[in-house]
Amino acid sequence: MATLTDFRKVGDSVRNWGRWGAADELGTLNFITPAKIAAAARLVRHGKVFPLGIDFGSSGPQGAFQFRQNPTHLMTVDGGDAETLVEYGPKWLRNSVAGQLSGFFEDNPFRFNDDMVIMPLQAATQWDAFSHVYYDDKLYNGFPANSVTSLGAFHCGIDKVDSKGITSRGVLLDLVKYRGADTFLTPGEPITPDELDEVAARQGVTIESGDIVLVRTGWWNRFLEAGDGTEPYSGLDWRCAQWLHEREIAAVAADNLMVEDPVSGVAGTFLPMHMLCLRDMGLMLGEYWDFTALAADCAADGVYEFQLIAPPLRVIGAVGSPINPIAIK
Repeated sequence: MATLTDFRKVGDSVRNWGRWGAADELGTLNFITPAKIAAAARLVRHGKVFPLGIDFGSSGPQGAFQFRQNPTHLMTVDGGDAETLVEYGPKWLRNSVAGQLSGFFEDNPFRFNDDMVIMPLQAATQWDAFSHVYYDDKLYNGFPANSVTSLGAFHCGIDKVDSKGITSRGVLLDLVKYRGADTFLTPGEPITPDELDEVAARQGVTIESGDIVLVRTGWWNRFLEAGDGTEPYSGLDWRCAQWLHEREIAAVAADNLMVEDPVSGVAGTFLPMHMLCLRDMGLMLGEYWDFTALAADCAADGVYEFQLIAPPLRVIGAVGSPINPIAIK
């Protein structure tokens, strides 16, 4: 078990503050250059598209957590409202200039449905923004933690990274296949940096600067089988933060709920890799991704690299964002 002193030494060694200037809020996304984006596009050879997002709905994985709930989908206008619309019309129609649209619904066959969703922004497939996690009262690049208020994140919000679009070369590291697991990794066995190298070597893929690394643990398949968001899982050991830093990874995502292993590995801390990645490195974490179809195709053709497109929603001041990422081969 590492100590807080060990943790702080690693934090000092991986910290990217000032690397791209004092005002930087893109962090390791700076490794995604125009040349990198163009090279990623050239990986598309067959036009095969793999959606990596999970369903946003009431059956999602958040039911077990008190501070987050599964999305609530509400219809604000539906077919049952048709007669009401005909009789009264929506306010914007009834108040139209000089009543020009009076009788609109009586004389026009047009009808419509409308809806809304109420949900935490990190209820399902998502990116963590740098402002999501901090320690010692500092966000990434030294911005003050109190710049995140009830109005949102003034610094390091998810809207600040949207300028990059988040498209790059994606690389899938299939730990389920590597360990010979049936469907998911055995809880209590964190993924080590050496394993990541071994998986890449066995798959015949080289990790490059600006890559977005996807780590398959099989947890999402386990959740679908059990229907329980509290199912134990394995994830990246906290020391993998150094591995990501040394290889200039742009972002990392996994098919479990926190990317890193739930067992801290550092005495007196919770989620040390979150702190190192989001706060020190400025490296975004993607959670609740579904790699099932992509992993099957990669295993079939032996190609574990692809174009990955995963932009967040531009929610001003948000500390995370729902996404529906896609891999294209």
